[in-house]
Amino acid sequence: MGAVMTDGLIRDLQLAGYSVTSIDDLRRSGVPYADAVPLLLKWLPRAPTSNDKEGIVRALSVRWAKKEALVPLIAEFAVDPAPGTVQDELVRWAVGNALEVLWDDSEFEALSSLVLDPRFGRARQMVVLGLGKSRHPEAGQILLDLMEDPEVNGHAVISLAKTLRKFSTPQAREALTEKLTDDRVWVRKAAQRALARIS
Repeated sequence: MGAVMTDGLIRDLQLAGYSVTSIDDLRRSGVPYADAVPLLLKWLPRAPTSNDKEGIVRALSVRWAKKEALVPLIAEFAVDPAPGTVQDELVRWAVGNALEVLWDDSEFEALSSLVLDPRFGRARQMVVLGLGKSRHPEAGQILLDLMEDPEVNGHAVISLAKTLRKFSTPQAREALTEKLTDDRVWVRKAAQRALARIS
């Protein structure tokens, strides 16, 4: 089944004018393959293996895919795996990475609901980073709410530092100061940088 799906997608890409023999070829082509995005989205729900699905998701993790791919990828992130379907944490993390790349505040409510849902565990990490791009007035408070979530709070620190450039976030200093004693070096350093901006 995997070979059938891959062959079908590659055939569609070749008919669209792309001289590729794999999805990786498309990603590495160096050209904005905007007209390939609908083909990738067409084949995404048909992917029979984690590798197939992840390959398509990574090919969609490009800025020119935002208009068409953001909403379908939000839905893909949120899907509950049913028996016989493909959706594991690594694939969901890759989808989250795509959502960070494609972040747009027009879908703020849907994206923020994903980061606040603990069922999605560590797969939310890159979506939390996407919050750092947001100009929505609620972004800072959501990041503060995530400071006690051990699966994403390090990424919340990094994003909070970015939101501080755009607008003041109440209680940010206290939350960041607490992270100065975090067990993870990278989290402590991110908190230090954020506090330096406040100062």
